[in-house]
Amino acid sequence: MSLTLITVIVIATFFILFFVGAPIFLCLGFSGFIGIYLMRGPIGLFQTIGAIFTQLDSFILVAVPLFILMGQVIFRTGIGSEIYEMLSLWLNRLPGGLAVSSVSACAVFGAMSGVSIAGVATIGVIAVPEMVERGYRRELAVGSVTAAGALAMLIPPSVVFIIYGDIAEVSVGKLFIGGIIPGIVLALFMAFYIIARVLKNPSLAPQSVKHITWKEKIIPLKHLWPPVILVAAVLGTIYSGIATPTEAGAIGAGGALLMSAVAFRSLNRKILLTIFSETTRVTGAICIIIACAMVFSGFLTLARIPTILSTWVVGLELPNLLILFAMMILLMIIGMFVDAGSVIIITTPILLPIVQELGFDPLWYGIILVINLEMAVITPPVGLNLYALKSVAPEIEMKTIIKGTLPFVAVEFACLALFVLFPEFALWLPGRM
Repeated sequence: MSLTLITVIVIATFFILFFVGAPIFLCLGFSGFIGIYLMRGPIGLFQTIGAIFTQLDSFILVAVPLFILMGQVIFRTGIGSEIYEMLSLWLNRLPGGLAVSSVSACAVFGAMSGVSIAGVATIGVIAVPEMVERGYRRELAVGSVTAAGALAMLIPPSVVFIIYGDIAEVSVGKLFIGGIIPGIVLALFMAFYIIARVLKNPSLAPQSVKHITWKEKIIPLKHLWPPVILVAAVLGTIYSGIATPTEAGAIGAGGALLMSAVAFRSLNRKILLTIFSETTRVTGAICIIIACAMVFSGFLTLARIPTILSTWVVGLELPNLLILFAMMILLMIIGMFVDAGSVIIITTPILLPIVQELGFDPLWYGIILVINLEMAVITPPVGLNLYALKSVAPEIEMKTIIKGTLPFVAVEFACLALFVLFPEFALWLPGRM
């Protein structure tokens, strides 16, 4: 059987399973196994199973359950609500102050959890009802939370950075540090957009008339120092070279448990069991997707598809930036139907050789890839953040959530364009390590 026919069979199998609603891990694993069997026979399947165990036996991937555990502790123990309430006191006089507070709280929460839907759920359950009660337009209330929740993907520690770093063999520590400046810039873009929009149309967010004294602002700051110390401990040990990302994950998980038990006194046996249960479930889901993606990637390698594709793309003799932007649009379209982690696992073995052939830095590509995927998680039909917000605000219609979130897609695209055109902005901080 010819290589072309085998490739057609594998791709057709993948899309048939995908469109009938099969889980993404089944789409990847089953179609990949078919391709390997048709090319190498039973021996190829046995070799593939051994390769999966070897690949999953990775020190880098140990960071995944550790950071998920850290995020679950913060999500389940009410720390996010304390952060939001404190920020709302400091930013209430800004135009659209509560929406700006939501963006800021999601950014801070993202720096402690690394999981976007956790930020949406934690901040959304407090912020959306508060904004609606104070007369904020519903579209602005839900849009600011849904979009800002995605900052957790970019602001370290980020689980998707760990997955990309493992597949692309790029330093996870440098990816973490490289995400700091883009994360801050994107949060500022969102805040400026909210302020500008409210200044243009004040009816979107009534100006707060409540006077907050300095004493009322300063007292809640006592709730901020434990999260600040936790974030500094995780990122500081990575940046200084004291700890690897995996070791920093252990520091973060242990620190989060200690912080919630001692500083916030919000940890009990029932919550602890829920935290461990959810951490196990999410970690298992990620690992099975990675394992099945390795099967699919193994077929692609056997068929030399990444090499063939990169040679063909370079042979087009188009401007490198044009090719890159075309790749970004492709990734965004794929991300509209597949979750961000799966997009990285599926596309990196195919697109990374093209990126390297064009002369781009794999570290920089990983950063702009994640910025791109932030748009994907807030874009229908599969944008997970949209459904996460709906789950905590069931009284708000999905069309209202989508309508309020879509303008932020344009804000994120502007940020993506900035870091595509000026790579040094993203690479400066990792270059100091």
